[in-house]
Amino acid sequence: MLIEAGSFRMGTEDPDRNRGDGESPVRAVDVPAFRIDAACVTGAEFAAFVDETGYVTEAEEFGWSFVFGALVEKELRRASRKPPGTPWWRAVEGARWDQPEGPGSTVAERGDHPVVHVSLRDAEAFAVWCGMRLPREAEWEKAARGGLDQARYAWGEELTPGGEHRCNIWQGGFPVRNTLEDGYLGTAPVRSFPPNGFGLYEVAGNVWEWCSDRWRTGQADSLTGDVRVMRGGSYLCHDSYCNRYRVAARSSTAAEDASGNKGFRLAVDA
Repeated sequence: MLIEAGSFRMGTEDPDRNRGDGESPVRAVDVPAFRIDAACVTGAEFAAFVDETGYVTEAEEFGWSFVFGALVEKELRRASRKPPGTPWWRAVEGARWDQPEGPGSTVAERGDHPVVHVSLRDAEAFAVWCGMRLPREAEWEKAARGGLDQARYAWGEELTPGGEHRCNIWQGGFPVRNTLEDGYLGTAPVRSFPPNGFGLYEVAGNVWEWCSDRWRTGQADSLTGDVRVMRGGSYLCHDSYCNRYRVAARSSTAAEDASGNKGFRLAVDA
């Protein structure tokens, strides 16, 4: 999708903004024209890349990746360690892009879902193969706003206008009960919800999306010291602890992080 050159107001002063994340102040940012994918890269698209190049992801090299526990088969869940502080995750041996919940799972029937378990290096390798790149953070937010100025969400001010769900996030009491009102426990196929004003799908919820920018507000743990911006929130976001499906919200993750709620879309200079 072509995003025309011009200025937009980035950031927010919402009372419930995450103050430690650098969401504020609101500032005018000039962005040159660029193009950005309407949807996240899918499992089927990533499979075509792997088939042609033989690429091996970082999760495959590590031999494991984090998976949301409720998605993991019971015996495997019991055998997988829980990270301290986030007991809803499991470190699952063999979890990777084509086995999203570990051995026995497959993307074969989910080729239209966003690819997950991809690190920054993995996403950049795919981008090079396509002749594209990851979006810069200002590009991502301008595109995600869809032409709306300072709206709370990519579609307006209400989370569920007219009772309609516009994104794949957690409903109910996190992390013990998901009412599945939006229809999904894990990822949803791309283009499951209405696009924003620029024709972009799922810029809120579903999967976190890599941006190319380095994170400069505090630090997340990283084996390499390389911490990057991610945007959009995921299917695990809930207002009780992570309201980062708001269009101005931002977060960070280590460049080697390849968990089951992170994906990406690509951009290119216009």
